[in-house]
Amino acid sequence: MGCGKNTVGYRLAERLKYEFIDMDKYIEDREGKNIRQIFADDGESYFRSLETLVCSELMEKDNIVLACGGGTVLKQENVDALHAGGGKIYFLNVPVAALKERLKNDRVRPLLQVPDRNAVIDRLYSERETKYLSAADVVVDAGAPANWLSKEMAEQILKEGK
Repeated sequence: MGCGKNTVGYRLAERLKYEFIDMDKYIEDREGKNIRQIFADDGESYFRSLETLVCSELMEKDNIVLACGGGTVLKQENVDALHAGGGKIYFLNVPVAALKERLKNDRVRPLLQVPDRNAVIDRLYSERETKYLSAADVVVDAGAPANWLSKEMAEQILKEGK
């Protein structure tokens, strides 16, 4: 979260002439409510099961760029489904300090709606970094300042992904 996957993913899809799919938005549309409401009504474990279902479903599609939620690759089943779909997994790696800056005013992400969001960011990063690195086919340095250009990042991904 906060790495720019939606912005960069959209640019990448545009460049490739593929469909861009934001997995969280796809889940929201499917459920008829936003992620925050899904967490509140049904809990995180229900949301994670939706992610797994949607991973497999979306891998049936061709010519897509998929921006997965931050927790998607925590389950090996999801990683296996993403790889089985024939695509590559890109990890947009952003240093923790940059994530904190980018997310300091977030009012949408359920996991960050707590008094000490920096502690949550630290914890999530430490819990997830190894999983992200092991799931990724390509690791992209996405730690430029928050005003970095998504078009340039998409071009970098195209170059590094070959």
